[in-house]
Amino acid sequence: MNKNYHITEECTGCEACVPSCPIDVIYYDSQKSIYAIDEEQCMSCGSCVAECPVNAIIEPY
Repeated sequence: MNKNYHITEECTGCEACVPSCPIDVIYYDSQKSIYAIDEEQCMSCGSCVAECPVNAIIEPY
């Protein structure tokens, strides 16, 4: 089970999280029209969470 962060549909596309990722695994998902995290590559550092103004980035349970 993957325990890395992911971006929910509450994402507004503001891009605030993108520069916070130290390994550049946040990308724009054009099919969903929101940003997404490559959960296979995410190292779960949490740096993106604090940058999201709408709390759209969560860690799976």
